[in-house]
Amino acid sequence: MIDPRKFFYLFCFFCVAVSNSPLGAEPLRQDININRDWKFQLGDYPGAEVTAYDDSTWQAIGLPHSFSIPYFLSKDFYIGYGWYRKHFDVKPEWANKRIFLQFEGAFQDAEIFVNGTSIGEHKGGYTGFSMDITQAAKPGDNLIAVRLNNKWNPRLAPRAGEHTFSGGIYRDVSLIVTDPLHVTWYGTFVTTPEISTDSAKVNVKTEVENDGAASASCTVHQQVIDPDGKPVAEVESVQTVAPGATVVFDQTTEAISTPKLWHPDHPFLYSVKTTLKNGSTPVDEVASPLGFRWMKWTADQGFFLNGEHYYFHGANVHQDRAGWGDAATDAAIYRDVKMIKDAGFDFIRGSHYPHSPALTDACDKLGVMLWSENCFWGTGGASREGGWTASAYPIDSQDEADFEQSVKDSLRDEIRIHRNHPSVVIWSMCNEVFFSDKKVMDKVKNLLKALVQETHDLDPTRSAAIGGAQRGDLDKLGDVAGYNGDGAHLFLNPGIPSVVSEYGAVLKPTPGDYDAYWGDLQTESFPWRSGQAIWCGFDHGSIGGFFRGQKGIIDYFRLPKRSWYWYRNEYKKIPPPEWPHDGTPAKLQLTASNTTITGTDATDDCQLIVTVHDADDKPISNSPPVTLTIESGPGEFPTGPSITFDPKSDIIIRDGQAAIEFRSYYAGQSVIRASSDGLPDAKLTITTVGAPDYIPGQTAPAASRPYSRAIDTTSDHPTDLVNIAKLRPTRASSEMPDHTGRFACDEDPSTFWSASDEQPEAWLEIDLESVYRVSNVKLTFPGSGAYRYKIELSTDGETWSKVIDQTDGSSLQPVRTDSCSPDSIGKLLRVTLTGLPAGTPAQISEVEVFGTPFTP
Repeated sequence: MIDPRKFFYLFCFFCVAVSNSPLGAEPLRQDININRDWKFQLGDYPGAEVTAYDDSTWQAIGLPHSFSIPYFLSKDFYIGYGWYRKHFDVKPEWANKRIFLQFEGAFQDAEIFVNGTSIGEHKGGYTGFSMDITQAAKPGDNLIAVRLNNKWNPRLAPRAGEHTFSGGIYRDVSLIVTDPLHVTWYGTFVTTPEISTDSAKVNVKTEVENDGAASASCTVHQQVIDPDGKPVAEVESVQTVAPGATVVFDQTTEAISTPKLWHPDHPFLYSVKTTLKNGSTPVDEVASPLGFRWMKWTADQGFFLNGEHYYFHGANVHQDRAGWGDAATDAAIYRDVKMIKDAGFDFIRGSHYPHSPALTDACDKLGVMLWSENCFWGTGGASREGGWTASAYPIDSQDEADFEQSVKDSLRDEIRIHRNHPSVVIWSMCNEVFFSDKKVMDKVKNLLKALVQETHDLDPTRSAAIGGAQRGDLDKLGDVAGYNGDGAHLFLNPGIPSVVSEYGAVLKPTPGDYDAYWGDLQTESFPWRSGQAIWCGFDHGSIGGFFRGQKGIIDYFRLPKRSWYWYRNEYKKIPPPEWPHDGTPAKLQLTASNTTITGTDATDDCQLIVTVHDADDKPISNSPPVTLTIESGPGEFPTGPSITFDPKSDIIIRDGQAAIEFRSYYAGQSVIRASSDGLPDAKLTITTVGAPDYIPGQTAPAASRPYSRAIDTTSDHPTDLVNIAKLRPTRASSEMPDHTGRFACDEDPSTFWSASDEQPEAWLEIDLESVYRVSNVKLTFPGSGAYRYKIELSTDGETWSKVIDQTDGSSLQPVRTDSCSPDSIGKLLRVTLTGLPAGTPAQISEVEVFGTPFTP
């Protein structure tokens, strides 16, 4: 049975492949996945690009792949070079064809060689790229070699971000074989210039390239195909394309009556089939997704979809997952989107970089609107050159031009790759780039303005957003503002279309509470607000440490936390299950998301879940160590042929349940055994279909990849403490409109927070956004006076520990510095003013907090 997530696009591909071709003949355009059979080695190896290089000791791996496999939430990861090599075959019948090597993503600086010849270099880790390898290829056996590094580059975006930045060819790779006259890489742009519930016209702009030696009389035929596979409109035109030239065909269909509209409640998908002819001979065909829908963002009435007001509820989504890191299969990405949709959400913010085409495909199919974001990104805490905590924008003028070009290149490619997908409702320029050095903030603003204009030029059909715009006066530089954290209450009715792009960014340890995490988000609705997105959908790796990344409503192993069930009940009215209880383990249950894996190219996989049961066959919360082992057949876990879950390890079993994703590069039946001391084993069979077959005794099983937590031994950063409160989210007992809490951590002592009255016990709270060991706190008041205070820390916002007590202090100085004990650990810091100078409300000019990330 064909997986429903793939049916639509497989159908489109089938239509393209067989039309105008004899049954059984090769399609006009061949798209050949080459994820299988690569060799890989960490490190730099001069000469590894040549065919004769001996790679016999290298690891045998498949794509998608990460330098860091197996990876489980460590803040540290390998930084440096890695090499990939793969042999592929060029058929004799390709002699007059063009051959392209197409990557969907490689982090982040890739040098490509074919048969020892340099093909080119691509810089940028989040967008795909295509390279013409025709001249370097030869009939028969060929070699691809990729020299890849994930070294921080001051001239390459992102310069900062609180994710992880592992190297690797972590998305799919394909060979594309075309006629010399062909459609370019993502060379169709499908729009609906006239659209209503009654009718719609389709415009298709198609880039046609002629790599042949002679001019071609090129016919481009467009056919719109409805969700039932029936043609509903077509248009055709002819142009002459000179050799070496690229020509754009601009074609608009007649009106299509009563189109079925794309909407989260009914995501009807059409497609456009583009056929090229050289004279009367068909030479190339491509299929493009199409959805009939239109959007409007307003400052006073919120968001409109298809002419109707629509308030969306969404989640921020990172791409990495347990064990495999960023190297996710298409099927795993589909499951991610489905989990978001199944909880009742209808919107995803692609934080904070362009995501895989597989995510956009899944959003199209499942009916989830997508905020697609570029990788111009900043993060708080230590701001130092040399790593991903640097200023979001360069501080060295020599780096500016190249950096700005890299941001524009990423935006251009992001739009080109994803522009035909109806799920994409907006392009976002950035996230929290106010985390830049103060001296370059004017340059940050100028770059954002340029990006907004570039977006309007590249795609006039969608708006340009400024993501994470709650600091730095950035919010009105684009069409729509995305406010994170305390921006939800700092920018009420801001006079521009707006979204709460992050709320509820609190630590949510598994299994967590059966509750929502509203944070600064007001639970009442406002007519001017377009929607909201929780931080975040899934736990993720973070350079900020283990706690920084565990804020999802779904854990890193893709098991729902109890808050996921709360949202599902709230939005879809599905009651939660009975929670597992404490009991005596008696048996194991092993289940899979699907027991058939379609294909051996790791575009498909399955999720395995093991659950501890008692003697009455009820799930229990007890979590003994459990091992999954491939007893026979093909396949692999990120750790190789087996994986052990232990409540005391990073590969954890919690609340009586553990999960991991399983993939196979060979066809056959895999028998997987779950075992735990003192309990009977559980078994499950996973069937992988395709080729080649796994042959016992001949096919090498997956190599063991033992896990150990990465430790950064290369950093030359000094260990001095930094102000971790800089530009962090704030809350206060009360605040004056022009003196809100954010002014107390803006590194400007001339601005200040002020309570709205003179009542004692007024407080200011700062969210450090991760768990830190706090060493000292420096307070600056607007002037001298008898300010008395206490300072508390909390990891969860409920239980507070007093770390500084100056309620009986005698100092009148405007600047006070207090030291904390070594066990002062927290994510939230609260300053409570217990005494004030006469006639003065509670006021603080600056709160500086110094500490280091806490790792358990």
